[in-house]
Amino acid sequence: MGDSKPRAPLNDLNRLIRENRIADYPSPNLALGMAPVEFAPGTSRWRWNVQPAAALNPFGTVQGGYIAVFIDELCSTAIASVLEEDEWAMTAEFKINFLRPLAPGPIEGHARVLRRSRTLAFLAAEAARADGSVAVTASSTWAVSRR
Repeated sequence: MGDSKPRAPLNDLNRLIRENRIADYPSPNLALGMAPVEFAPGTSRWRWNVQPAAALNPFGTVQGGYIAVFIDELCSTAIASVLEEDEWAMTAEFKINFLRPLAPGPIEGHARVLRRSRTLAFLAAEAARADGSVAVTASSTWAVSRR
């Protein structure tokens, strides 16, 4: 992963998310094939078209830990879209529900900020199969701080 882009300073990273500059978004998970589709105020959409063989479990479906990484990308970019200058957020709690298996192939995901206070944010996310059926739901609480 030595060819990945260097980490942007916090304010620059949050700004590029607020400006929907998906082509400039640096993440080590891009190497797994995960890709942002859209950043908008309080929301984020991602797509994961092709999963590497290492992301599959012995049953041939996408392993839950990799789905958790996908959901975390959704939530982290959704919350970043509403952070102000010099604010940052980190996951305080994360719950994921696996409703049905995800076979290898296109996965669509979206997350949204449900409520944001000065110090906390509450988010919801979903990941769906290519046919649109929701396979994973998640909720997450984020602690918001200032530098």
